[in-house]
Amino acid sequence: MSHYVRENYLKKIRGFYHDAEMIKVITGVRRCGKSCLMQTIAEELKAEGIAAENIIYIDLDKRGYRSIKQPEQLEALINTLSAGSGMKYLFIDEIQNVTGFEEVLNGYRGEGDYSIFITGSNSYLLSGELVTKLTGRYLEFEMYPLTFEEYLGMKAYLGYEISADLTQEFDLFIQEGGFPKTLQYQTVEDKRIYVQGIISEIFEKDIRRRVKVRNAAVFHQVQTYIINNFGAPASLNNIRSDLRKNGCNIKRETLNRYIQILIDAKILCKCERFDLKSRRSLAGEQKYYLADLGFYFATNTDNRINYGPVLENIVYIYARSKGYAVSVGRIGKLECDFILRGGAASYSYVQAAMTIMSSVETEDREYAPLEKIQDNYPKYLVTRNDLIQKRNGIKHVNIAPFMKEGKMFE
Repeated sequence: MSHYVRENYLKKIRGFYHDAEMIKVITGVRRCGKSCLMQTIAEELKAEGIAAENIIYIDLDKRGYRSIKQPEQLEALINTLSAGSGMKYLFIDEIQNVTGFEEVLNGYRGEGDYSIFITGSNSYLLSGELVTKLTGRYLEFEMYPLTFEEYLGMKAYLGYEISADLTQEFDLFIQEGGFPKTLQYQTVEDKRIYVQGIISEIFEKDIRRRVKVRNAAVFHQVQTYIINNFGAPASLNNIRSDLRKNGCNIKRETLNRYIQILIDAKILCKCERFDLKSRRSLAGEQKYYLADLGFYFATNTDNRINYGPVLENIVYIYARSKGYAVSVGRIGKLECDFILRGGAASYSYVQAAMTIMSSVETEDREYAPLEKIQDNYPKYLVTRNDLIQKRNGIKHVNIAPFMKEGKMFE
């Protein structure tokens, strides 16, 4: 069975297909396409001429494998399936279902004739045990739901009609979100019900089973608050006082832990603030973005799009999916939406705005932070659908065509 090819991620992993030294760990929020990515890798190996019996694929959530919870059971299963001679390619989906799986993986890795790929839905997979027992022996590849270019690509792959009006498609993408399976549902209601199901599944499988949430009602209040205020500057104190106004009293440590749980479950991404003068991260306020905007629209009845935080969220996830490290930039009193750090210590700066055409003041306000930056790294102003301008060497782009082409901020 063939899948829509997520080339963005495959090209990062291909160099390691035959590497028996490093375990390839694919992480990301539930339902973002990790299993399909692993299946695509297995298909590419077959196309390269690797014998089918040398490709071992185990999905621990599938019927027949669900009872495998102990390391001995996993080892026995792998041994049973290891029929071929020469290099074997071992794929294990939902590895966290087996306690103590690290020892097993280390054993096979040490033999030198297994190239190992694993997925897990959350960074519990990369916390504690895995880090200490596999230090320096694994590579993490983080996946995100579909970006706009992938959304259009998958629509074409499924044979769906794509509007000639790119901005209209982009607005649809905002409201539907990027979980691959949402594309297969016809109505907005069905798409939202599906995303609500993902939120419940994350709570049941990734959160409740692994961490102690004493008061589920308070946890859900925190989750709803942060999902509703994505992209807003937030400190623990601000969030606490807002929650208190809504009758929710929560200790600072508990709030901090709940936010970390949401980050570990990959619902939220934390974007630190970075001071351009001192080149240091700033403590205190940061911004939280959603792994997928579907989380916001599935938990809200309001369909209006607040383009400010929405565009920021989309740019943030797009940049992360392209491999950039992202922070919020501060230049004196001004704030630049994003500083992106790519390979070879190169920087780029991005300001996102719905439009700069509403007034001269708006235009000046959006350009100001970028104009204050004194170095020669690329500077971008990203808008939804404006007439393209030229000003002080700053690259002005409209987001939909820029992302459709899969461009980099360089």
